[in-house]
Amino acid sequence: MTAWNLVSFLGIFVLAGVAWLFSSNRKVVNSRALLWGIGLQLLIGLFVFVLPAGTTVFLWVNKAVVAVLDSATAGTKFVFGRVALPPGTVNEAGETSLGYSLAFQALPTIIFFAALLGALYHVRVMPFFVRLFARVFTRTMRISGAEALSVSSNIFVGVESALVVKPHLADMTRSELGTIITAGMGTIASTTLGLYVLLLQKDIPMIAGHLVSASFISAPACVVMAKLIMPETEKPLTLGVDVKPHYERDENLMMAIIKGAQDGLKLLGGIITLLIAFLGLLALLNLGLGWAGGLLNGLFGWHVRWSLEALLGYLFYPLTLVLGIPPSDALAVAKVIGERTVTTEVVSFNHLSALISSGALRDPRSAIIASYALCGFAHVASLAIFVGGTGALAPTRLRDLSRLGFRALLAATLACLMTGAVAGTFYTGSSLLFGR
Repeated sequence: MTAWNLVSFLGIFVLAGVAWLFSSNRKVVNSRALLWGIGLQLLIGLFVFVLPAGTTVFLWVNKAVVAVLDSATAGTKFVFGRVALPPGTVNEAGETSLGYSLAFQALPTIIFFAALLGALYHVRVMPFFVRLFARVFTRTMRISGAEALSVSSNIFVGVESALVVKPHLADMTRSELGTIITAGMGTIASTTLGLYVLLLQKDIPMIAGHLVSASFISAPACVVMAKLIMPETEKPLTLGVDVKPHYERDENLMMAIIKGAQDGLKLLGGIITLLIAFLGLLALLNLGLGWAGGLLNGLFGWHVRWSLEALLGYLFYPLTLVLGIPPSDALAVAKVIGERTVTTEVVSFNHLSALISSGALRDPRSAIIASYALCGFAHVASLAIFVGGTGALAPTRLRDLSRLGFRALLAATLACLMTGAVAGTFYTGSSLLFGR
């Protein structure tokens, strides 16, 4: 283990300490959830990056995701023609790509993955894995069966994860509700996996496998952070109980695919809407900050770049160092991580890709750690989606959910950073899995 690996390892516990400082009740600490949650993350990291069997599984998963993604682009190329071709490629008709287009090359893959996920749910593949991980979380971290089921569901889906525990939402404790929305914001969904792979695949060839492993590591990280910031002070009704997933199975496979694709279209529309709205508002805010900052620079002789991304970068800078990212790259990565809280992870992944392509990041470990740390929906727009979506399923708990919202966002952000620290712990420049 190098000095930087040790920094990343210690960073796991520093981040847990930061979460404890923001706890609603510092006297209550679920030591079992804390120790087993961190232990599970390290076990997953050890299996994936160190053990030969895990490395084999990682490479197979990466290859499988890339193969599925190639199939996913067939539909976009047929519908959008040469505008859907990735930069530098040529189609069967001899037409060359018109350049990179997020709207026509990456975003439409969401529809395909949503349809695929719908099919996997119908044939009972997804429910099997969701219950499997739920049992592991319940028995190791000693959390309620309902919240364990929702957390495990978040490994594979997004806001839909609350549906699997819909009958239990009304009777959940505040801590359980906090854990559910933390896990929603601290993980990514399979439906958006293809989008992130397309954004980073050129710069990090193994990114598909990394994002899948990050999804598994983030789940226990979310439980750790949620239980530290919103500790359990009540007694959950499903504590130690094996809860079955609640979901409405479609009549047949074709209906499941159609419904999945339609849900993917809605998700795609939501992402496009948020990107247009939030990036526009951010530009307006930066215009105001630039004007006010220019006055301050003139009065005091400062040479400060005033923008929300820059300010958030300075805020996240010490936490980025804790992840084990060298100081030469820390500020650039901190800005990318910080901007996610207001601009969504799609923008941050896109900017990370630009940093890697331009050579702005001097150390390869910085890119890997950053990709893990960005692997989550920890931003303001997602907060509204998860609180509103869960509240719609349990209207009587909407008030509690709204009060827990920003604490859950903090927990989700720290969980994503902890996932990055775990990746940094096992990073070795000579490993094939971390190759650029």
